[in-house]
This record gives sequence, C-alpha cells and structure tokens, in this order.
Amino acid sequence: MPHGPAEVGVGPWQGEWPTGPGSERYDPELLAGGDRRNVVDRYRYWSMEAIVADLDSRRHGFHVAIENWQHDFNIGTIVRSANAFLAAEVHIVGNRRWNRRGAMVTDRYQHVRHHATVDDLHDYLASYDGDGGAGGGVPLLGIDNLPGSLHLETMSLPPRVCFLFGQEGPGLSAAARERCDGTFSIAQFGSTRSINASAAAAIAMHTWVVQHADLSSDEAWRG
Repeated sequence: MPHGPAEVGVGPWQGEWPTGPGSERYDPELLAGGDRRNVVDRYRYWSMEAIVADLDSRRHGFHVAIENWQHDFNIGTIVRSANAFLAAEVHIVGNRRWNRRGAMVTDRYQHVRHHATVDDLHDYLASYDGDGGAGGGVPLLGIDNLPGSLHLETMSLPPRVCFLFGQEGPGLSAAARERCDGTFSIAQFGSTRSINASAAAAIAMHTWVVQHADLSSDEAWRG
C-alpha cells in the first residue's frame, strides 16, 4: 500500500494572482505551473531569491564547516540539516567540488562558502561580522572523540560558533585540530567507535537550537 501524499507541493494558483504589498515575492512561473519543490508551505509559490531573503532575516548564530579531502558523501546531508536548522553559513574546506546529492537542492537556499585550508576558514571566522555587527569573530569548535574533548551534553555552547567536522572515518585532520579553539565529543554507549558524520552534525546543530533558538513561535514546529 502506498503511503503519504500522491504528489508533493501544490498545483497552479487558483483564482486571481496575488497583488499589492508582498506580491513581489511570488514567482510567475510557479503561480502558473504549480510548486512541487521541497519547501515548507510558508514558501509556496515564492521565488528562490525571496525565500533566501526571508531566511537571511532570521538565520541563527551557528556556522557549520566540513573538511572535504575525499569527496565525503556526508557533506550533502550536512548541508540539508544546516538548512533545516537555519545555519548562518556552511563552509567547505579543501576540495571545491562536493557531492550535492544528499543536499536535496537545499544548498540553493543556504550560503555555502569554500576555503582552501583550515587556516583560511579560521581567518575568515576571526573577522566575521555578518550578523548585525556583533563583532568579535566566531570561535571554531571541532567535533571529534579526541582525548580532552568536552562533552557536548554538558557544555554550554556560545551563541556564535562554527562546528567543524572531519571526514568520515579519519575525523578531523591534524591541521584542523591545531586551529580549533576547542573540541567536543558526543556521548556513545554502544560498541562502535564513532557515529556517522552527518548524524553527529545534526546532533550538534540541534543542541545549539535547544540552547539558543526561539522555540516560542509556531514557526519553529512547521513541517
């Protein structure tokens, strides 16, 4: 038996097209042909530029960075989670090309920056002033189960932070460990030595959301 809706999204706009204040956000092609994109209902028929502008007005204070030395298939999934949790920016460190399949086109709505080295990323974050002129830079925290790492479950995350993830398997590179302002690990209770990198990224981002995001609005629970 099939499950879920037969089609994703909505068909062509019914009735008179929107006019007046706010109507500029709508895309004529979507109004005419329907909107089958993987977006929440709030953004139905909106142009991509209008969606990004609205997201930019509400982005959170955390960034996500991923080392890309082996074309890790997890990167796309991490970008998708970063979009869901409304990260300020996503940073790809290393190879410019990355596997976008797991992103499910969410990279179109997310600011994705490339840095050739971890040093470049660290320097960018140190001078970052992109969220209302708060200043002071953004600390870089690595996620890896290294000796001396703090425990994510008991630490207080800063409002502005960049989570750095290494490649699946080897974890953070030696250069990344040296440039991190600190590292933390995620509690595990089974037999495996580590969890999937994209799963770890989602856990870290959600932990920031629990500590810092505004959860009072219905917008936080939209599907």
